[in-house]
Amino acid sequence: MQKLVAYPLSAIYYLLFGSALVVFHVIQWLCFNLFGYRAHKKSVDALNFFLVASTSLLGTRYKVRNLEKLPTGVPLIIAANHQSLYDITSIGWFMRKVHPKFVSKIELGKGIPSISYNLNHGGSVLIDRKDPKQSLTAIKEMAQYIEATKRAAVIFPEGTRSKTGKPKSFAESGLKVLCKYASSALMVPVTINNSWKMTKWGSFPLGIGNKLELIIHDPIPVKDTPFPQIFEKTEKTITQAIN
Repeated sequence: MQKLVAYPLSAIYYLLFGSALVVFHVIQWLCFNLFGYRAHKKSVDALNFFLVASTSLLGTRYKVRNLEKLPTGVPLIIAANHQSLYDITSIGWFMRKVHPKFVSKIELGKGIPSISYNLNHGGSVLIDRKDPKQSLTAIKEMAQYIEATKRAAVIFPEGTRSKTGKPKSFAESGLKVLCKYASSALMVPVTINNSWKMTKWGSFPLGIGNKLELIIHDPIPVKDTPFPQIFEKTEKTITQAIN
């Protein structure tokens, strides 16, 4: 019965989703080209708000724990488990005060209204997972960017999404480069719960009546902590809080 109800709701949601991407693509272009970064950032915030709010049509609710632990005015490395694309919009909206920028796969850099434009112009980086040299160079540039601007880099160390919520092993390389070249940063582990349920039936229909949870854990100073300890603590902290 639930899946039957999900079909018409998903169709309406995708109509809203697609319309928002097209409209905000134009808004982003105007903001970026006429007014610069700050205006563009506000347009992306507005897009993320709309995308998060529109999931209420699917009965989706959100809970963010420990938002007060997210410091501002310092570079941040936000490491999170990855369950669906809804992780990205959730982090983008609820953590907007720290200007989150994403380490994203290169395939997202072309052909997707709003999303591709933001990834190419908003401070995020695109990595080719088949080309380790290009990937690490791009992540190095991201680290230098957040070090200079005191903004936040968001990375999903699992690499690919978990379709069942069960975490995959974390990869060290990206986190290691971020820590090396953003040495004054704080590592912020973030646990995401129940996002995978949005796509438990695939892309259509979407899951309905889910409660997505983001848990922000205590930041870890990069400068004062050996990387093996940072990596172990980050992975353990994130995965232990997954439902």
